[in-house]
Amino acid sequence: MSERVARLRMQHVKKAFGPTVALADVSLHAHAGEVLGLVGENGAGKSTLMKILAGVHAPDAGEIQLEGEPFTPCDPLAARQAGIAMIYQELALAPHLSVAENIVLGVEPGRGGMMDWRATQALARRALETVGLGELDSSLPVSALSLAARQLVEIGRAVVVGCRVLVLDEPTSSLAQSDIARLFKLVAQLKQSGIAIIYISHFLEEIRALCDRVTVLRDGRSVCEGDTKQFTDEQIVGQMVGRDVSELYPRSPRTPGEVVLSIRNVQGEIKPQRASLELRRGEVLGLAGLIGTGRTELLRLIFGLDHAVAGEIQVGLYSGFGSPGERWKQGVGLVSEDRKLEGLALDLSIAENITLTTLRARVYPAQQVEHARRWIERLGIRCHSPEQPVGQLSGGNQQKVAIARLLCHDVDVLLLDEPTRGIDLGAKATIYQQIDALACAGKAVLVVSSYLPELLGICDRIAVMCRGILGEAHPVSEIDGHRIMLEATGTSAPFL
Repeated sequence: MSERVARLRMQHVKKAFGPTVALADVSLHAHAGEVLGLVGENGAGKSTLMKILAGVHAPDAGEIQLEGEPFTPCDPLAARQAGIAMIYQELALAPHLSVAENIVLGVEPGRGGMMDWRATQALARRALETVGLGELDSSLPVSALSLAARQLVEIGRAVVVGCRVLVLDEPTSSLAQSDIARLFKLVAQLKQSGIAIIYISHFLEEIRALCDRVTVLRDGRSVCEGDTKQFTDEQIVGQMVGRDVSELYPRSPRTPGEVVLSIRNVQGEIKPQRASLELRRGEVLGLAGLIGTGRTELLRLIFGLDHAVAGEIQVGLYSGFGSPGERWKQGVGLVSEDRKLEGLALDLSIAENITLTTLRARVYPAQQVEHARRWIERLGIRCHSPEQPVGQLSGGNQQKVAIARLLCHDVDVLLLDEPTRGIDLGAKATIYQQIDALACAGKAVLVVSSYLPELLGICDRIAVMCRGILGEAHPVSEIDGHRIMLEATGTSAPFL
């Protein structure tokens, strides 16, 4: 395959923003009719590299070739006209315009100095049929569409104007499972049509399912490239983080101890409808289920953020419903699903965020910084100093700060809601190691995740939430992803 001319070739590309080197030396190539996986930690250079390809940034050095010819887009429109389409994680559609208007935006067909609406509708129909939305009314405003449909509209827009290279940046991060399956089918169709596809994802099972080859970036350099099937997950993660990762999901010997959290028939104002569980020291208990079934509400109710209307909660020797302040005093900490709005004070420093619930450390600034340095080193938080504002960190490092607060507070019960959502594999590996270490140290961990490989990899037991009702927890040795999904969708009887 490598002997034929590549559809796209980027060689020794470099880019710096002032003193910050974003790309030190990156090379990759993509052929027509193949999917290239592009992986790396947050900050490795993936986005900068693709923005150079899309004409957003100009490279400082290096060479780009398209179909064997030199290619240097002066702006995004030039890149699009050359057949480069970039589908960002944050979709670039005009919500107030119609589907048809969005599809032709920037390449509007005209006739006699006026917009040719007949040609516009024809292009829109062809684009929608290409992505499986042939029945969609193209006169609808984009704001009326679901997130999955908007994504397909943007892909259709790229294809209908003559896409030769399609870049998909974390395309499944906000999609339901059924929408992900639909996207995968479309990617396979586009591959068959001869488009070169660059697929960026933090999910290795997606890379394995879709990508023919994979290129790994680390610290602004391309460090590894080859057929996807020749690498194990641990080898890919090891190349990303620059160290050997013998096991992505570490599971040291754990001995569950006494019950530290018990809930019986708990009911929220809306969700959950009914939930009971026991969480023991030294174990990781996972909560699976579809988005919106009540898993997040259950954690918020336990922590005192939401109001319970029935049931019982016991934390150690404390019985009854409590406020978040009382839960902190009882040794319970929560990492929220929405770290930016609820989990962190983005304008405060790393040190202030880590010690936010530890009054003594906050009173003595020197002690505050000392505490912060310890957790920065232990969790591998990439930052300039403990005084750096949390809002300046990458998503993965922000998540580590949120978890560091619980560790600094030395809680006994950790409530983790989607602890690795939206962060890179290197950060995930660090968090998995910490969860394992915490369980081995006798801490109790209750974790909500929509990522089944994660739950099956780190948990001792898993309970499934379906339509607001929590099922019985079962050892991971007795279940698999298929059975969990059947239970989560209510298409099977509860686990026996």
